[in-house]
Amino acid sequence: MIATETHQAEILDGRLAAAQIKGEVAAEVTALKSKHGVTPRLAAVLVGDDTASAVYVRNKIRACEEVGIASEHLAMPASTTTEELLSVVDALNRNNDVDGILVQLPLPKQIDDSVIIEAIDPAKDVDAFQPTNVGLLAMGRPRFVPCTPAGIIELLDRNQIEITGANACVVGRSQIVGRPVASLLLQRNATVTICHSQTRNLPEVTRQADILIAAIGRPAFIRGDYIRPGATVIDVGVNKVTDVDAARDYFGHEAEKRIEAITKRGYTLVGDVHPAEADRVAGKRTPVPGGVGLLTVAMLMKNTLQAARWRRGL
Repeated sequence: MIATETHQAEILDGRLAAAQIKGEVAAEVTALKSKHGVTPRLAAVLVGDDTASAVYVRNKIRACEEVGIASEHLAMPASTTTEELLSVVDALNRNNDVDGILVQLPLPKQIDDSVIIEAIDPAKDVDAFQPTNVGLLAMGRPRFVPCTPAGIIELLDRNQIEITGANACVVGRSQIVGRPVASLLLQRNATVTICHSQTRNLPEVTRQADILIAAIGRPAFIRGDYIRPGATVIDVGVNKVTDVDAARDYFGHEAEKRIEAITKRGYTLVGDVHPAEADRVAGKRTPVPGGVGLLTVAMLMKNTLQAARWRRGL
């Protein structure tokens, strides 16, 4: 495929895949209730008043309602200490009615994230950040898979994008996305390259990829010349754009709509991929918003259902 001005990448709709997954989870939750009298339960802990975190937790609680999972939302003040949060986690670990525990990150700076994550019962760790679950994933026998990487694999599968034998490149090496998604792709027989801030000749490396995954947190960083013509591009980034000129550059034919959003609410969102340039080269790409983020929440529902089953030996 040759990149041209008229070529337009196919958009991979996260909404559609997320709705399918939630529908499947809802059916299984109903069956679990009727057969075994079990209602899966998720406890979400939010510390402090970070606006984005509050929105994420609200979305997760709403998704629980949609699929029939019981949920509780524990809000704690920004002044919470590591010890206070540990005692809440300990109580949730011991509460037999709670199947999944989610501590929304980032935590206020006085709290040690790693201490909290390590304290969560691995059987209730539906985010899959606890070291036991990270180790199981690395060994190729995951109990839970982190929600965003799991969502990416679902999106590829549901759109019949071949993983076996594909050259896959992951830009970003975080414990939340980069490393686990690389591990999943490797387990599915892709040839995997992980890139990061120290990678030399980055565009040269990324241009080899049939599947390119960007998870670095830098707005529109992956330009057209980073993408192999016809490649599938998965954009994990969520970055705010407040500058009208930047929006005009990033969004091409969608620019006016995005500028309107900036005028109305002060910002619009862009991923780690330059959408207008990617559209001229890629075969398929995920949008931001409306892409990977919705799958993250859907996979959290799936993990909570799994936890409810496994904890009862079902």
